[in-house]
Amino acid sequence: MKIKKGDSVVVLAGKDKGKTGVVTHTYRESDQVIVEGINLATKHQKNRRVRSQGQIIEREAPIHVSNIALSEGGKPVRAGYKKEGDKKVRVSRKSGKTI
Repeated sequence: MKIKKGDSVVVLAGKDKGKTGVVTHTYRESDQVIVEGINLATKHQKNRRVRSQGQIIEREAPIHVSNIALSEGGKPVRAGYKKEGDKKVRVSRKSGKTI
């Protein structure tokens, strides 16, 4: 997976198509990520104590990596790898700049 925590991404498909956000969590085993403010789902939570109220919580749901792309200047770019000395560095395929 070429997308990591803290990356700025653009949504390519789904109900939030065109929106941008920052990756807050990655799930490598299922190739999914959670993006801040994207793919919000409502969860109805029951009350925990006897005299408290239940509530409706909005939280980010995971989105598949194929539906997002790294953003460079607000536009989606594909990522590649390049060797610089001993290190393997992510590079934008469009401009060639390191990410």
